Order: sequence, then C-alpha cells, then structure tokens
Amino acid sequence: MEIKQREEEVEFNSLMQRLAGKYASEAGFQMGQKYIRGLLGTAERKNGWQLAEYVGESTPYAIQQFIYRGRYSADGMRDELRGYVSDELGESDGLLVVDDTGFLKQGKKSCGVKRQYSGTAGRIENCQVGVFLTYASRKGHSPIDRRLYMPEEWMNDSERRKEAGVPEELTFKTKPQIGLEMIQEATGAGVPYQWVTGDCAYGDYRDIRQWLETQQKSYVMSVSGKEYIWEGFTQVSVSSILKNLPTEGWFEASCGDGSKGARVYDWRMQELTQSAPEGWKRAMLIRRSQTDPKEMRAYICFAPAETTDQKLVEVAGTRWTVETCFKESKSEVGLDQYEFRSYDGWHKHITFACLAIALLTVLSSQSLDTKSIQEHSPSTSSLDEFKKGRNLRV
Repeated sequence: MEIKQREEEVEFNSLMQRLAGKYASEAGFQMGQKYIRGLLGTAERKNGWQLAEYVGESTPYAIQQFIYRGRYSADGMRDELRGYVSDELGESDGLLVVDDTGFLKQGKKSCGVKRQYSGTAGRIENCQVGVFLTYASRKGHSPIDRRLYMPEEWMNDSERRKEAGVPEELTFKTKPQIGLEMIQEATGAGVPYQWVTGDCAYGDYRDIRQWLETQQKSYVMSVSGKEYIWEGFTQVSVSSILKNLPTEGWFEASCGDGSKGARVYDWRMQELTQSAPEGWKRAMLIRRSQTDPKEMRAYICFAPAETTDQKLVEVAGTRWTVETCFKESKSEVGLDQYEFRSYDGWHKHITFACLAIALLTVLSSQSLDTKSIQEHSPSTSSLDEFKKGRNLRV
C-alpha cells in the first residue's frame, strides 16, 4: 500500500512539473496543484465551499480568483494535457474520438448557454455544450482537448460577448468545424494516432473525412440516414440502403467489452464504388442489433486495403470510450460542477478536470493488475469505488 502511495504521489508531481512553467508565479503554481488535488479528492461536490474546505482554504474566494483572474493560459495547460496523454498512453495506431456533451445551466449569463439539444439530458434543455477530443489506445483513454461551443446568437451579441469575456477574434464555428480544428491541431502537435471515429454529427461533415484522407489517416465515422454515398454514377441515401439490405452476408462480432461483457452485434460490410487511393479501400460498415433487427447504424470507413473487417468493427466500438470519459469526468472529478460563467473560466476548469482524469487513467495504465478500462463501469457512485475499479489506492 505504501508503495502505491509513493507511486501515485510521484506521478502527480511529475504531471505538476510539466505544468509549472505555465504559471506566472509560484503562488499560482501552488494553487493549481491545490485545485487538481481538490478535483481528485472526496468532496461530494467539486465547487465553491466544498472544494475550498477539502484543500484547506477557509473560504472559496482564493480558488475563485485563481480561475477568474489567474495569470496562466487555459490553452497552454491544454497543450501540456495533450502532451502528457500522448507520452503516457500514446501508440502509433492510437485513436481519436470526437464528440460533444451538454452542461445543464440555469439563467442566461453563463457563456454560450441557450436552449439547445443536450446529449446528457437526451432532449433540448437550457445548457452549454462542449466539444471534446479524446485519445484511446490499448493503455487507456482520456480527453486531450475541449472547446466551448458558442451559438450564433451569442456570437452576434457584442454586449453578451463582452460581459462573458469572449475573445474578440473568436468567430462562429459549428460543432463539426470545431471538431476538425481540434483534430488538425492534435495532428500538428504530433499526437500518435492512425484512426478517428465519431458520431454522425461529425461523420456527416465531409470536411473531416476529406482532411483525414489527405493525411493518410484512417477513419470509421458514423453517418446518419441523410448522408449520401455513390453507387456507380448515382448518389443513394444511407437510409434507403438500410431499408433494402439483403438477408445474407451478415456476420456476428463483438466490438469490445463493456461493463456487462462482450458487446455483440450483427455486422455487414460492403465496398463502396467511389475510387480510393492505391493501397486503400472505402467501405460501409453496418451494425444491427441482435435483439431489435430494425435498430441499425451505418459507418463510412477509409482504411488500408489489408484492414480486416474485425478491425473496423473494433474501431467503431471504440467510439463509446468518449461517453465513458464524460461520465467518469462528471461523476469523479467534477467536470460539470463549476460555478464560472466566463469563457475563460469554463476552459480553465474543464482543462483542470481533464488533467485530473488523465492522471487517474495513467495511474491505471501503470498498475500491473488493473482491470482493463474497457471493462470499467462508469456508473460508480464514489471516487473510492472508481479507484477500486482501476486498482488504485483508496
């Protein structure tokens, strides 16, 4: 147990030293360490008085001012997060997952808030939406980038922008455009990966797929029924293809283990007639539920010609890791438990939460007898249970 305690403290200090140069003062560096320790701590809520009490502050004001006015760059911290995850979890055939999640809010003051669809709630709610890029490999999965989605009505309201501290140079971007920007920056930063996957909101955005092809990167992107593909010289909607599938040609396969065991579906692969570069192939992968055959999902795939069907299935299944990242980060390190309304405050808190979950993921990857992250259930009710699930000290 003592060895594990030392190992955890050594890894924490190693990460903190990576961040040290991002602060303008030693006091800022010390408060940054306190903030991350607080997010990793056992406070029921990671905000306000409870977080301050856990880290030994008599009031929450010092922590609040650290986020409001601290002299450090949220993007600079993000760069270190991205480098840390790449160094500790990186593999040449790693995978990037792009997705968004909602943060339910009351009122109209929080930056970017409006009534919009929240995947967290599964309906339209008053919320903020963050777009995230996560990294996955055999060693684990963790967020490496985050951006607050700014609706057009916010971007066109100069008074609200000024009040929330939205940078003047920021322009409106759709969520898929933000996703592509993060993928491009991760590529430029040298993040080791070969695959990209994402939900249909991002798979339908052809600019992502086209850019990845120019970089000779592979993808398995979910697409909606509204997307079109070429069959010979004719464009055909994905929805019409799914309605007219033959009964033969299906195969059973698992796309990875979940908390309840192997996630087994029926699958069908069909080559696309659109030409591909030499040595590459295009295909549509179709997933069908074994309990409800009408429940299907389609993926557009681009990969080296020798790639097996099972590999494409595994990549498709890896998309769920981003959902686990959201659940774990919200329930264990307070990703959504913030009280900051400004643009900069959102990015600072979210980045610290991502650093905290990255540290736990790296510690898990270093544990000799840890459970596979693919077997971890994100529905734990406490940080202690979470640590037990990852074979970490409680």
